[in-house]
Amino acid sequence: MKFKAVFISDTHLGTKDSKASLLLEFIKEIETKELYLVGDIIDGWSLKRKWIWLQPHSDVIQKILKAARKGVRVTYILGNHDEFIRPFLPLALGDHIRVVDEATYKAKNKKRYKIVHGDLYDSITMTKKWLAILGDNGYQFLLRLNDPINTLRQRLGFRRYWSFSQFIKDHVKQAVAYISDFEKILVAHAREEKFDGIICGHIHKAEIRDIEGITYMNCGDWVESCTALVETLEGEFKIIRWLDER
Repeated sequence: MKFKAVFISDTHLGTKDSKASLLLEFIKEIETKELYLVGDIIDGWSLKRKWIWLQPHSDVIQKILKAARKGVRVTYILGNHDEFIRPFLPLALGDHIRVVDEATYKAKNKKRYKIVHGDLYDSITMTKKWLAILGDNGYQFLLRLNDPINTLRQRLGFRRYWSFSQFIKDHVKQAVAYISDFEKILVAHAREEKFDGIICGHIHKAEIRDIEGITYMNCGDWVESCTALVETLEGEFKIIRWLDER
């Protein structure tokens, strides 16, 4: 699969729930000129609690470094879980890897998109970190339920992966309101800074839609949905759902 650019966020390497093996499959299948890592790639919060670093996690990092050595331009935008790198910004690793808080992407149609993880526009993450960490612990618990639930579903004949944690986010009123507010805040900042759209991660909900004339695009994640945002060689933005593609 060949693309002009690929955007991946929320891989959470360093956690048991990271779908690093699936991500490695995806990276091996793609060819792209630009790769954007849109935050929460390495989960510093989780590693601080308990060191979990499996071989597939190293394989993903090695594959990205190998792509950079072959000329792929890699841009790593930091998120809240990998904020431990922020004191060293801006950071360049060789000629083809840069680490930043935000970036600008110009699409084939010449439109400009601001790229951020999204945590810096999240009032809970920025002002009530203790609450964000508490929420993260609860989210980790919901993620733990995904595997046994899907094992049971497979025994019952359901082949498609189903995320219980995603279901909860989509149906709990407070979570839906939070996501809606998050999207509106990002869109407002994109409009204020004269961008045509915004590309982000953070809330683990892949989406492409127009919000009051601004294109909102979220990469999704690699702990639940295994999604990536891509711009095709023809200039079309798409969400790739790897669990459906493989």
